[in-house]
Amino acid sequence: MSVGPGGESRGGAERALPPADELGAEALRLAAALLPLRRSLTGDGVRATLRLVGEQVPLETREVPSGTRVLDWTVPPEWRVGEAWIADASGRRLVDAADHPLHLLGYSTGVRARLSGAELQPHLHSLPERPHAIPARTSYWERRWGFCLADTVRRTIRDDALYEVVIDATHDEHGSLTYGEAVVPGTGDGEILVSTYTCHPGLANDGVSGIVVAALLGKYLPRGLLRHSVRLLFAPATIGAIAWLAFNEERLDRIAAGFVVSCAGDPGPLTLKRSRRGDTDADRAGALVVAARGGSIRPFEPWGTDERQFCSPGFDLPVVALTRTPHEALPEHHTSDDDLSLLRPEALAGSIGALAATIDVLDRNGRFLNLSPRGEPRLGDRGLYATLSAGDPAGGEEAGKALLWVLNLSDGRHTLLDVAERSGLSFDLVARAAETLVAHGLLRELDRGGAR
Repeated sequence: MSVGPGGESRGGAERALPPADELGAEALRLAAALLPLRRSLTGDGVRATLRLVGEQVPLETREVPSGTRVLDWTVPPEWRVGEAWIADASGRRLVDAADHPLHLLGYSTGVRARLSGAELQPHLHSLPERPHAIPARTSYWERRWGFCLADTVRRTIRDDALYEVVIDATHDEHGSLTYGEAVVPGTGDGEILVSTYTCHPGLANDGVSGIVVAALLGKYLPRGLLRHSVRLLFAPATIGAIAWLAFNEERLDRIAAGFVVSCAGDPGPLTLKRSRRGDTDADRAGALVVAARGGSIRPFEPWGTDERQFCSPGFDLPVVALTRTPHEALPEHHTSDDDLSLLRPEALAGSIGALAATIDVLDRNGRFLNLSPRGEPRLGDRGLYATLSAGDPAGGEEAGKALLWVLNLSDGRHTLLDVAERSGLSFDLVARAAETLVAHGLLRELDRGGAR
């Protein structure tokens, strides 16, 4: 067992990660490669994204034909885009989607026209309160055309001037939606789901950071050593998660815990949003890890990203959301200011590490039975009393408390998560105490890694 800073041990998932500085640098390189791709609900930008992810972790992709009914939704036509721009009378392009993918309204219909500035204005979107930023806007489910641009540029468009407008876009009813999955196999039947969305173009934090974190987590997780398999899902938001749920209803009982990952690279502290139930092992393990890293815990709300699909009442899966700064507190959110400068390598590495640590908690959790429950067993005879009283550098007094807490609560009903929560001790210290007591014949394992 590896011992990390401060004397804490690291489980199999966290131990498999490279040093944080190397991991952060690798994450930032992958983010830079992903950012320019023109992603949406469908299309070649998503496929190109999944090809890059597939270079990190073996990935299986699925194409869901447009028009397919998935639960209460229908897979939309595939959006295909060529050039898109606005030019003034001199031919100078004021707005060009080739310069930034956010310039084109997501899922815009095609248009070729010469319009006055007054006719053009209703099709433009800008942010007067953030005049130099391009907003992120989409119109997935209603056909319209439009551009997004900096408000400083929009104010130069004169009502009485003429402008040439070109959007080369089609909606193919015979296209498809693409999502990808990777499975890191474990030794048991249970799975931990890690999901992120692949549809946000031109956004570094609320776009590629979740993809990067999930991909590199999958790259470094040990295969065949963890109790849980880890299933990584890369899908367009909402419709992608709904499609995956529709095609996997018969096997959802394998999902022991799940994490929707997004906005994971900004410098803010970690934030855990609880599941619908609020008390699942995913909630509890995630809360222990996030709190230990100085993060915050938020209650469930039926909006946000794909946690609301996994936590819808007909599924009610034990899925939480992991982010950093909540989007309403991040001024750059859904604008072109969400660029690579917003990402921190240490934050990306920290998000990967937090997920790995939470997987380890879920994997090491379990119920034990005290084999000497009538009175306190003689720890001194087993060489454990010195740990209780002599300032052992491996844990000292706290390690001794963990031994006593584990002995007291190991009645076949309580789990190690119960012990950690009730004692206020770190889960790692509690898990190591259980391992020590098993090794000395004072504890017997009943089950392990059975998240709920």
